[in-house]
This record gives sequence, structure tokens and C-alpha cells, in this order.
Amino acid sequence: MAELIGAHVLAAPIIHSDDTPIAVLAPGNGKTRTGRLWAYVVDERPWQGKRAPAAYYRFSPDRRGERPRDHLAGFRGVIQADAFSGYEALTRSTSPSNRDSRGPPLIHAACWAHARRKFYDVFEATKSPIAAEALKRIGELYRIETEITGQPAEIRLVARRNRAVSMLDALRDWLTAQRRRLSAKNALAKAIQYALSRWEALTHYAGDGRLAIDNNVAERALRGVAITRKNFLFLGSNAGGERAAILYTVLETAKLNGLDPQAWLSDVIDRMANNHPINRLGELLPWNWQPEIATLAARAATR
Repeated sequence: MAELIGAHVLAAPIIHSDDTPIAVLAPGNGKTRTGRLWAYVVDERPWQGKRAPAAYYRFSPDRRGERPRDHLAGFRGVIQADAFSGYEALTRSTSPSNRDSRGPPLIHAACWAHARRKFYDVFEATKSPIAAEALKRIGELYRIETEITGQPAEIRLVARRNRAVSMLDALRDWLTAQRRRLSAKNALAKAIQYALSRWEALTHYAGDGRLAIDNNVAERALRGVAITRKNFLFLGSNAGGERAAILYTVLETAKLNGLDPQAWLSDVIDRMANNHPINRLGELLPWNWQPEIATLAARAATR
């Protein structure tokens, strides 16, 4: 089931991605080391896309850049993610993936929530009026998104072209002017430089109505990990991490599709234990699933 969900996610044109640390037992010394759980999420509901929402999780024993490269092997499209160098390397023209002849190169759409957070941290610490103005301007971009969430991609694109593009141009010019006034070591200068150095990736969303302004979809998909890891001390091994990724994949995808994950998983396990045909496993995916009683009634009606 997790592999089918993963194939569904990797076939999408846009994937949201994020990762989080998780403790893994280090054999032999009674200590733990830090592994990672990666979330790859599809959610087209904000732009009325037809693909069912799904979350695909992968475990790795570290956070090396080749991890997302391996997880996303064969994917062609847009990655909405933070500024982790592993994602940025995937989208460079020198990347082997981008020299592949199967389709357009991978595109990195960056996250305005991450850029905003840096200004917010500076404002909380210093009450800087420049940081406050940056937050105000970014807030205006988010107000546009609030108005168009749930609209078709074409309508979202028109709204962004008519309203957001000019705001973004003005914001870039203003940030550039402020940056010249500040020491490179200043925390506010670093927040500004973070945004300016990723400006192309941060503004991709304005040219595609299917994209989001931020990567909060993936961050929400990792909340369940953050909550559940409070209930256990560590994963017992790398194999345990892979099993955890499977469980997070099926349960979070059930939640994204509006199901009670416990009821869905209980029914699926029962059917699989009672020889549900492997070539009809797709019937049990969260977006296709019907409770057993409904399935039996539907089959009886077709006889």
C-alpha cells in the first residue's frame, strides 16, 4: 500500500517536501543517533486539481543530500521545499537528473513561510521597524492567497499576475535598498540576504496557479511525527525507521482523504489477511476505499 501511495505521489507534477529528525538506537553503546523522516506530499485541493491528496514518507539514517535525490529518482516537476542544499542541488542544471532527456528539469519553488520566519525572529528580538515593514509586505502577499485558495489554477494565476507580481517587484527593490544600509553580520541583513539570494525560487509561485506560496502542506504532514515521537524514546533500528515510514505513509494519507485512519487500516488489514487479490490492491487505497459492507452491496447490485 505504501509503495502504491509513493508511486501516486511521484507521478504528480508538484510535490511538497520537508524532513524532521528522529532518534534511532545506536547498537552496542546504549545511545541514540539522529535519523531523518522525509515527507513528500501531494495536495491539489487548493487549486481544484484532480489528484487525490497523499503523503509518502521515507526514512534515512542521515540528512545527506543524496537522500532526496534517491527518493525523487525519476520525478519530473516542481519541488516545493525549504532551502536545504540537497533540494537546491537537485534543481541545478549540472544535476544528472536535470540532464535527463525524459522531460523538463526539476524546479525548486521556495517557501515564503521560511523567509517570513527569519524576519519575524528579528522583529521579536529587536522590534526593528525594517523587519516590521517586511512582515507587513509579506502579509499582503498572504492576503491574496487567502482570497484565492480553493479557486481553479487559472483564476489563481490571474490574481497573482494582476496583484502579487507588482508587490513582489516592489518588495525586492525595497529589500535590496535596505540590504545596502546594513552590515553583513547584522541579523536583519542575513534575513534579507536569505530572501534575495533565493528570489527566483521564492517567486516561482506567482507564475503558476498550481503552486503554493509556501511549503506548509509538508510541514503539516510532519506534525504527526512530532506528536508521536513524544510517545516513544527512539526507533530501534534503521529497519524500524523504514517500518515507521510505511505506517506514517498509510495513516497520514488516510487522514488527508478524510478517513478515520484506524477504521480504514483495520478494514484493509482484515481484507488483506483474507486474500484480497493483489491485482485489486488499488481498491483499498484511501481515495478509492469503501467499507466492506458498501463494497459487498455494490458487487451484489452488479450481478
